[in-house]
Amino acid sequence: MTSLRRFCRPVFLGPSVAALLLAATGCSSTNAAASITIPTPPPEAAAYCRALHKELPKTVAGLDRGDTDSELTAQWGDGEIVLRCGVPRPAKMDDPSAMGTEANGVNWLLEQPEDSGPRFTTTYRKAYVEVTLSTAYAHDASPLAAFAPAIEKTVPSSL
Repeated sequence: MTSLRRFCRPVFLGPSVAALLLAATGCSSTNAAASITIPTPPPEAAAYCRALHKELPKTVAGLDRGDTDSELTAQWGDGEIVLRCGVPRPAKMDDPSAMGTEANGVNWLLEQPEDSGPRFTTTYRKAYVEVTLSTAYAHDASPLAAFAPAIEKTVPSSL
């Protein structure tokens, strides 16, 4: 919150004017795009990710696509759905009891980090694509289906 005060603190203004200025300038304590860690994949995987970025849907689960700082990342809504392409292979993929799902022909590994929504990572692809859903999707993997056509078109199978 320190940076919020430094950049958005009104000086000598009444409460209603201050609130109006904060709303007008767009100051916010949440910036999902700024908090997305950008992966550093090898060149071949990065090329698949750049191609994927161009094919990603404009809306997912009724949420509009927002801007991010990289062709390796994308988000929908205010970060309710975040995609990162070119992530490292999750260690959980070595676990024979790991949970997974399939959505429109794309296989996904399911991980459930503590205090967040589910995280899914593609399997059997030449670049790993990770999708993190907010806790609102704790029991709903349906947004994954929206990514299948773009992934199948741009990230080849490793089988």
